[in-house]
Amino acid sequence: MKIPSTLAGAGLFAAALAAPVAAQAQSAADKWEFQMALYGYFPALGGTTQFPTGASGPELDVSSKTLIDHLKMAAMGTFGGKKGKWGFWSDLFYTDVGGNKTATRDFHIPGYDLPADVTGNLNLDVKTTLWTLAGTYEIGKSPDYSLDLVAGARLADMKQRLDWTINGDISGIPLPGRSGSKDLTIQNWDAIVGLKGMAYIGGDRKWYLPYYIDVGAGQSKLTWQFMAGVGYQFGWGSLVAAWRYIDYEMKSGVPIQSLEFNGPMIGAVFRF
Repeated sequence: MKIPSTLAGAGLFAAALAAPVAAQAQSAADKWEFQMALYGYFPALGGTTQFPTGASGPELDVSSKTLIDHLKMAAMGTFGGKKGKWGFWSDLFYTDVGGNKTATRDFHIPGYDLPADVTGNLNLDVKTTLWTLAGTYEIGKSPDYSLDLVAGARLADMKQRLDWTINGDISGIPLPGRSGSKDLTIQNWDAIVGLKGMAYIGGDRKWYLPYYIDVGAGQSKLTWQFMAGVGYQFGWGSLVAAWRYIDYEMKSGVPIQSLEFNGPMIGAVFRF
């Protein structure tokens, strides 16, 4: 059967068009895409720490939630890249918070009941650096959403300092002195696994909902975090407002027993 020359020519023309389109699609899949975000984070801080008062003295238990009253500095940034389904992601978080109270009873000495007239002047400073480095793998994608599996590790570098002065009758408590100070530092590495992604809202695909969750353990008994928010896309990138919660539970015998951050964040996301 003889094929009309016009149809044969049209078929050759369509094939010629399809070849570069397929090549472009393959090229796009093989191209690295990067994303960088800078955030301001304004968390409330909670947790419990046991500060040794001396070689032969008991410990002072203090709650960060009751003592911390101001944020000195907080910053957060992320950087990631993706090529096809595989990628990487890194998150760096730093905060410096502090607080002081005078004539307070917001502390505890394990094994002893504080006499009614005993109060303390306490000054607490908490510096925390969290660094997450992970690989990512795309497990779901459509024009309206994306979902990646995240697996990697997180470093927690925590430094706390407490200065105290105890007022009142402490004759029944074997404190080495009425006043003192103590610095504590821990560095924990934990393996983490989680999910991160986004979902668009509306037909114009300008508004979207970013989210992230992970859980892990290792040198810590348990760590987990959750972030969810809303973003709006521009030509250069997007603006995001979100809420982030981070929680650490330490193993027994560690002076810093628990630590949590809970609060809003706002920032800008750049894609290139």
